[in-house]
Amino acid sequence: MHQLIGFVDNTHHFMVCKLNKALYGLKQAPRAWFSTFSSFLLNQGFQANRCDFSLFVKKTSHSITILLIYVDDILVTRNDSSYISTLITQMHSTFSMKELGLINYFLGISVTSSSSGYCLSQKKYATEILVKADLTNYKSSPSLMTLKSSTDQEDLPFSQLSLYRSLVSALQYFTITRPDLAFVVNHACQFLQTPLTSHFALVKSLLRYFKGTLYLGLQFSLGPLTLHAFSDSDWAGCSLDRRSTTGYCVFLGPNLISWSAKKQPTVSRSSTKAEYRALTQTAIELSWLGMLLSNLSIFVSAPTFWCENMYVISLSTNLVFHARSKHIEVDYHYVRETVAGKKLHIHHISSVDQLADLFTKPLSSPRFLYL
Repeated sequence: MHQLIGFVDNTHHFMVCKLNKALYGLKQAPRAWFSTFSSFLLNQGFQANRCDFSLFVKKTSHSITILLIYVDDILVTRNDSSYISTLITQMHSTFSMKELGLINYFLGISVTSSSSGYCLSQKKYATEILVKADLTNYKSSPSLMTLKSSTDQEDLPFSQLSLYRSLVSALQYFTITRPDLAFVVNHACQFLQTPLTSHFALVKSLLRYFKGTLYLGLQFSLGPLTLHAFSDSDWAGCSLDRRSTTGYCVFLGPNLISWSAKKQPTVSRSSTKAEYRALTQTAIELSWLGMLLSNLSIFVSAPTFWCENMYVISLSTNLVFHARSKHIEVDYHYVRETVAGKKLHIHHISSVDQLADLFTKPLSSPRFLYL
């Protein structure tokens, strides 16, 4: 450590400054702020959620207050508006804050309310990405480019590494409200180290696609509080390393609340193993969501699980198949215990109606738009 420029004491040049306050912008500032603010909330009777430490809940016999914090951005809701006013007054007396009223913009996400519910979109954020890529004058595209691993000898390394990495990183955040882009963005992220010109062409195609679909977003409306999920995998879908891709999506009533498109860590020797891995990852996500909802006093029944592979369904319910599944790691048999405990119900679904296909493989335009 060294003394700061402009604050050098030549007589005590071995001494350094002691940090008494974590100023905004320093690496430890968010940690210090969260510690201070969470202590305030705990004194007000809130409890930190065990499933998400940025979520705080205060329950009484007739009401519940939910507060979510991300660094210095705060959301609070309650079924009793009078206590919210009291809480905001207490926060104003302790911290220097701005009250922005009802939610309309949060962390780059626009929230529009209507009689049918809420719509989350990122039109402003997407426009900024288009400006960064200098594609504002390009025509929009009705569909995404088909993904193909390049074997062309003329496919040269892309020279502008910083541009490629910044665009793909920005697109990762954009998938918060656009799950239809999750698989393509996941594919583009796999080449951050040494992207080729074909990979940048894929990113440009993606940007042109969402330029024509800026109005899309996530719709949340009233409905039954039941969990149901779709799970799928694309066995050995990557021609470069022959790993499979796991894809799932989880709904709370009619609302999509969780999804994933992720390459599996190792090669699967069979399509059953790949599907079973995807099933297990989805079951783990459902278990976490169930605990999160229960902490919010929302108790849901056993989730419904839709899978298109009949052998995987049999494997999760019938121990007779154990001898045929010795090559599958023990931790992936978590789903079998969950089904045996009647905490999860697995049903068959036709491949035509498998929504998780959207997260596992490149699709034709009609199929992509249908899903």
